[in-house]
Amino acid sequence: MSTMLLRTLREDPADAEVPSHRLLLRAGYIRRAAPGGYAWLPLGKLVLDRVSRIIREEMSAIGGQEVAFPALLPRDPYDVSGRWTEYGDDIFTLKDRRGAEFLLAPTHEEMFTLLVQDMTSSYRDFPLTLFQIQTKFRDEARPRAGLLRGREFLMKDAYSFDLSDAGLAEAYDRHRAAYQRIFDRLGLEHTIVSAMSGAMGGSASEEFLASADVGEDTFVGCTACDYAANTEAVVTPVPMVAAREQAALTVHDTPDTPTIASLVDLANDRALEGRTDWTAADTLKNVVVTVHHPGREDEVLAIGLPGDREVDLKRLEAALSPATVTMFDDFAAHPDLVKGYIGPQDLKIRYLADPRVATGTAWLTGANQPGRHATSVVAGRDFTPDGTIEAAEVRAGDPCPACGTGQLTIRRGIEIAHIFQLGRRYTDVFKVDVLGADGKPVRPTMGCYGIGVSRAVASIAEQHHDERGLLWPDEVAPADVQVIAAGKDGQVDAALALAATLVEQGLRVLVDDRPQLSAGVKFTDAELLGIRRIVVVGRRLAEGIAEVRDRRTGERRDVPLSDVPRVMTEVAG
Repeated sequence: MSTMLLRTLREDPADAEVPSHRLLLRAGYIRRAAPGGYAWLPLGKLVLDRVSRIIREEMSAIGGQEVAFPALLPRDPYDVSGRWTEYGDDIFTLKDRRGAEFLLAPTHEEMFTLLVQDMTSSYRDFPLTLFQIQTKFRDEARPRAGLLRGREFLMKDAYSFDLSDAGLAEAYDRHRAAYQRIFDRLGLEHTIVSAMSGAMGGSASEEFLASADVGEDTFVGCTACDYAANTEAVVTPVPMVAAREQAALTVHDTPDTPTIASLVDLANDRALEGRTDWTAADTLKNVVVTVHHPGREDEVLAIGLPGDREVDLKRLEAALSPATVTMFDDFAAHPDLVKGYIGPQDLKIRYLADPRVATGTAWLTGANQPGRHATSVVAGRDFTPDGTIEAAEVRAGDPCPACGTGQLTIRRGIEIAHIFQLGRRYTDVFKVDVLGADGKPVRPTMGCYGIGVSRAVASIAEQHHDERGLLWPDEVAPADVQVIAAGKDGQVDAALALAATLVEQGLRVLVDDRPQLSAGVKFTDAELLGIRRIVVVGRRLAEGIAEVRDRRTGERRDVPLSDVPRVMTEVAG
């Protein structure tokens, strides 16, 4: 450590928002280089390489072959797939000196597909799995949380190519099992949840979420079954509506009721329809948004949902992907949209409704006139939505869409991996065909399997730390053992000699031989760095005794110096 590029910090950096960001900076694993971009310092690079090694081992074990594409890619393939436009502002684009357009790759489906088109010709070349560990780029509007949401990050992406849907399903299951082994080895507590495919395309889609309070992904579980899903992928059960004759639509004067709460109060005060038990769930809220479609004009869209729910913009954007959404505010340009009093009847814009707004349900909602609402507005009779959409917030206690008996619980997590059954989206786009066993052309089908490698490092830090510092799992720690020379002179020489012996035993060793620091500072730094096994060569050196510490359990014991290599090797084994 006396020659290592390392600087630890006593205080938390001002811009560190989450534990992983704070501790990786303080312990000298990373350094901010740009907004959303970090340099990996020597200790951090060791951890990153350990994570990458585990991923490579498990990918090779299922037959994956590693390749490496450039990060700077031409525009043409992304035009063919449509994703140059779909990604919109999320990608970094540039021109070379000749005016040709390029992008910094956010992902590589197009390039893998073109490689397989170029390098294969027969059914004998399949099945095939290719992967890479490559830097990716996304123009995040608000990079935050250190490595968890950056503009430049390391990612492992893999692609399977098969000649049948059954082959794709088998490849998907192999990757799924490999990912479980990877995250078990990384020491990451994780949940596999159903997910949306988004701009990637494809059908079957699952995310691996590392449990963390700071996670930006919200997911649900069921109290009665094993159902788990990202909130964006939760499907709302459609209510059973008994067939019965409904009262006629009736318009009421409801001045000064632009909010659901004010409307409910007035409805109960006036006993509309003879009722005094009106709740927000009886009202139909109609939210107007502007949908920004890549490559074409914006659309004004109305979303109908029960009044006791709010629109979840992440769920809405997932349903409308690759479009993005902002709240509509130009009511002056649309006099037919009466702010605070919008109803679904006779709307002149596209109207999508929550699944709870089922045919036969009756609602208290806007009458499309200032200061007026209507009762008994019946779906399927007084209005017909243009479709349904999953846009309402998901709440704890909602019924499980899988078993119907349990209730949903809500947790937070960090997305560390995402796997898709892409199907033939990209092989169709690029017209990839190979000769089948019967002599006829066959179009391969694809799977896509990504792991956020740098994000995995941060996720491990989130799950493995305490108030004193990091607590790396053994397989990813930057060293197997840290040896501390508590004093100078003879203790430093003894520590270096012990380290050399441990290295001969096959262990990776970090030696704190820094001459100008006190033992207390070295001990504090060791706790911050987070290597589990610590050997202190200190005041009992003259007796031939070293102190062995376990950073994880806090256990300390004196061990004869000559026995330390055996003890460390046994623990490491």
